Amino acid sequence: MSATAVGFGDSRAARFWNATIGKKIVMAASGAVLFLFVVAHLLGNLQVFLGAEHFNAYARLLRVEPALLWAARLGLLTMVVLHVWASFQLLLLNKMEARPVGYVKKKNIGSSYASRTMYWSGPIIAAFVIYHLMQFTLGIGGTPFEEGKAYENLVAGFQVIPISIFYLIAMAMLMTHLFHGVWSAFQTLGVNHPRYTPMLRTLAKLIAIALFLGFASIPVGVMTGIVHT
Repeated sequence: MSATAVGFGDSRAARFWNATIGKKIVMAASGAVLFLFVVAHLLGNLQVFLGAEHFNAYARLLRVEPALLWAARLGLLTMVVLHVWASFQLLLLNKMEARPVGYVKKKNIGSSYASRTMYWSGPIIAAFVIYHLMQFTLGIGGTPFEEGKAYENLVAGFQVIPISIFYLIAMAMLMTHLFHGVWSAFQTLGVNHPRYTPMLRTLAKLIAIALFLGFASIPVGVMTGIVHT
């Protein structure tokens, strides 16, 4: 490949990234990958209701191929970095393009609670994910942990009420984040029509609610004794 071709490619990539729409597309694409991971993670975790033997077998299956596991983790980490960086860049652009003279009274016209909390809910969710991994993967979370016993570790962890409450709050934040993210992705892709837009907004809300109920059912199941050792 010639130097000219490489330069053109680099220039085109740079122009794409520097454009607002480029950042929005990167944010939407990385968000879509993370959304699929959240769905897959929920489907895997719901197997806890099938009992210890089944859930522990599922956990062992995830570690059969360490190379694939770490490739998936690195891929997800890359998506997180792209998502956060694009979000940060868009935040800076929005501030630069904002009205230079402050409003006498701030009004949140045309924005939802989810959209107004997107930028600060992200770091809180990230902090939760780090703790969650430390607790159930590394055993560094202040709750009983035994290698190879994922079911027992999960039950022991969610029997600590403050941890379960923290989990539920984090999941609520994640779902408001996903609701606005899914809705924004539709807008970024140009799916905007007076007839279908309200339906798509409702669909995004229903998806977020369904995911929250799914994740919430796990600590609630432990706290109510439905899931127990």
